[in-house]
Amino acid sequence: MASLRDELDFLLYRWLDVEALTSRRRYAEHSRGTFDALLDSSERIARERFAPANRAADVEEPRFDGGGVRLPQTTADALRAYAESGLLAAGHDYDAGGMQLPYVIDMAANAFFAMASVSLHAFGMLTYANANLILAHGTKRQREAFARPAIEGRLFGTMALSEPQAGSSLGDITTIALPDGKDYELDPLGPRYRLRGHKMWISGAEHDLGENIVHLVLAKTPGSDGRPQAGVKGISLFIVPRLLLDGAGHATRERNDVALAGLNHKLGYRGIPNTLLNLGERDGAAGYRVGAPGEGLALMFHMMNEARIDIGLGAAMTGYAGYVASLEYARTRLQGRMRGSDPSSPQVRIIEHADVKRMLLAQKAYCEGALALCLYCARLVDDRRAGDERCAADAALLLDLLTPIAKSWPSEWCLEANSLAIQVLGGYGYTRDFPVEQYWRDNRLNMIHEGTHGIQALDLLGRKVRAADGRAMAAWRARVEATCERARRDVSLAPWAHALFAAAQDVDAAARSAWSDEDSRLALANATPFMQAFGHTVIAWMWLDVAAAASSQARSDLFRGKRMATRYFFDYELPKTAAWLRVVAERNATCADMQDAWF
Repeated sequence: MASLRDELDFLLYRWLDVEALTSRRRYAEHSRGTFDALLDSSERIARERFAPANRAADVEEPRFDGGGVRLPQTTADALRAYAESGLLAAGHDYDAGGMQLPYVIDMAANAFFAMASVSLHAFGMLTYANANLILAHGTKRQREAFARPAIEGRLFGTMALSEPQAGSSLGDITTIALPDGKDYELDPLGPRYRLRGHKMWISGAEHDLGENIVHLVLAKTPGSDGRPQAGVKGISLFIVPRLLLDGAGHATRERNDVALAGLNHKLGYRGIPNTLLNLGERDGAAGYRVGAPGEGLALMFHMMNEARIDIGLGAAMTGYAGYVASLEYARTRLQGRMRGSDPSSPQVRIIEHADVKRMLLAQKAYCEGALALCLYCARLVDDRRAGDERCAADAALLLDLLTPIAKSWPSEWCLEANSLAIQVLGGYGYTRDFPVEQYWRDNRLNMIHEGTHGIQALDLLGRKVRAADGRAMAAWRARVEATCERARRDVSLAPWAHALFAAAQDVDAAARSAWSDEDSRLALANATPFMQAFGHTVIAWMWLDVAAAASSQARSDLFRGKRMATRYFFDYELPKTAAWLRVVAERNATCADMQDAWF
């Protein structure tokens, strides 16, 4: 099989034409040479540091020794190498100390780390997104004190949203932030508050790496009556450092009033600690407000939406890691003989069996399709940032629509790929002697964090398909139809073009039927099947577009592999959408009507 680097080179340069981005002012100082240099460096560090640390990070879970949370030395070495490489600066602006590389190149570089160790990759992912939010919405002093050190790799960042009693229901959070004195607005780091409350499921919130940890915390500020407002009103966003800063904005040794209340012991993703935090056990945790009061949720989604694409990438690459491992095993494992062969004849490699090929083809179709989708969305980010006015507006519409798919589809189907990888190895796959069981455990988190599967589905059918008077859906349909038109010129691709065109029409029609009136109970009762069907149709679009781009390499193994994965997806996967869409279009009430007592 082609290496991951070969796969990325094809997707970036032959399919997405990322070299064309250098014609835009934002990226004009770059070339394929700088792109390749970043990919080379990332591939090397991931291979030499992250991959060897992955098993130790899984076996030696984060532990509290009375003084702090300790991680394996290999984890510290891997993250130090990552930070010192400057990779956290890749996508940030020059004036923020970054390299100002295209986001799609940054995403491709991170594919190596996510494949080598998705839990260690999460440290960088969270820190990058944390710094991005502060750069976009923080004051100059906040950017200098918190974002720039993160970009330089000197501190780590988190997002602190959920609470033990609230989970994904952020309107029900109870953490409160009160102005710290009469002159709270005069602090040079921003309006200063004291926070009290509890935060749950916070990844990377306590460890002994770096100079500091910077938490972005959602908390409620009081209304005119001095009491927290109900729902999402009054939710503001705060920078809460683990260690307090001195007058020059440097971390001191004085601990903020943020205490570790416990570590969560997880099924997977064990390399990064996951915590329960208590804020304000003493005088209240010092926090600095970002933006205006009441804007917290809107600002946090700046971080969340980027994180969701990154979650999709992590899921895709964890699936990809399992695919590579099971393919290597299938090529060497001898078992069975071909039907009708002499019992005394030599055994064949299991990759010769059709059912094993089925499982490998499914993994290839899921994981490479998911990677293509994540890079496509990253390319849309670049169009939004650096395209002309019309290009940027179109990219923003389409990106908003596809983000729930980019997070959810890889999380579901690359997890299935990991399950198939275990199946290829059989009993060996179920043991810890082989890595595929860890990949499944790691990937299982991705359907949960940064917005659960069901929440993504409600967002997609409840908001995204109806947003902007349906213009986002129209933009998506236009791009799908352009791919179909191009594919019809190739006789071998034409049947798939017709199938995709019909599937896209069915998705659009089902969405309209679901909202034939404003009864959201029935419209959203089958939001998850809608998301599954929409996601499969989007991945079919990715595969057809990729297959069309690969036609220039018709005699290569890469082309033949792409063509067969496309064939598999259209023959085995796309037909599933009909059943999913049927319950959506008919507003099937089975799940909505089920009563608690009947279970």
